[in-house]
Amino acid sequence: MKVKSILVTQPKPESDKSPYFAIAKKFSVKIDFRPFIHVEGISAHDFRKSRINIPSFTSIILTSRHAADNFFRICKDMRVGKLDEFKYFCMSESTAYYLQKFMQYRKRRIFIGRQSIDDLIDVIKKHRKDKFLLPCSDIHKQEIPDTLAQHGIEFTKAVIYRTVCSDLSDLKDVNYDMLVFFSPSGITSLFKNFPKFKQNNTRIAAFGQTTCQAVLDAGLRLDVQAPVPEAPSMTMAIEQYLKKVNK
Repeated sequence: MKVKSILVTQPKPESDKSPYFAIAKKFSVKIDFRPFIHVEGISAHDFRKSRINIPSFTSIILTSRHAADNFFRICKDMRVGKLDEFKYFCMSESTAYYLQKFMQYRKRRIFIGRQSIDDLIDVIKKHRKDKFLLPCSDIHKQEIPDTLAQHGIEFTKAVIYRTVCSDLSDLKDVNYDMLVFFSPSGITSLFKNFPKFKQNNTRIAAFGQTTCQAVLDAGLRLDVQAPVPEAPSMTMAIEQYLKKVNK
C-alpha cells in the first residue's frame, strides 16, 4: 500500500530546507509534525532535595538544548552566580552555540563534541581533575554515565527535568499511513494516549536501537529502521521506503 500521510513525532523543523519538506514534495505525501513527548522542568524546591551544590562543581556536561535550558533555569532560580566561570562540555556544536542565549560565549571554556559521548570523552579526559556535573532528564541514555564511569571521570548526575507524555486527544480521529518515532518514550506516549491502538496497515518508522526495540517490545511491526549503513538518517530511510511502496 502507498504511503500518503506521515506523522513525525517531533516538532516541526524551523528551516524550510528540512529534508522532510523535500520528501513531501517529491512523493506528494502529507507530512505533519507533533511531539508525542515534552519536558517539564523540576522546581528549585524539589531540586534542593537532591542536596547537589552546583557551585561546588567546575565543569558542566550538556547533552542537549533541553539540558542547557533547564540547567540555567535552575541556576537562576537558586541564584547561582558566576556561570561563565564553569567549563562547559557540549555534546554538539548546536548546543554549544546555544549557550550564547545565557552567557557570553567564551571559546576557551566551551568544549564541543560531534554528537556522541564517545566523541566528547577524549576532551573530557584532558580535564579529568575537574569535578563534573551532568544535568539530565529522569529518562536518559545510560551510555553517557556509563562511559564517564568507564574512563574514571568524577561526575554527579543532576535530574533537572522530566520527560512526560503529551496530550494527543485531538488526534483521536486522525489516521496516518506512517508514524515516525525517535525514542522509547514516544512509543509509551502512543499507548498512553491510545491504549486500543492497532497497527493494521500503519507503517512504523523508528530511529535508534532502543527505539526500534521499544517498537518490537510493544508488539508492533517495524517497517522502517534507521540508522543503517545505507540510510544513516531517518529521512533517508523514509525516502528509500517510499521509493519502493509509492511507485
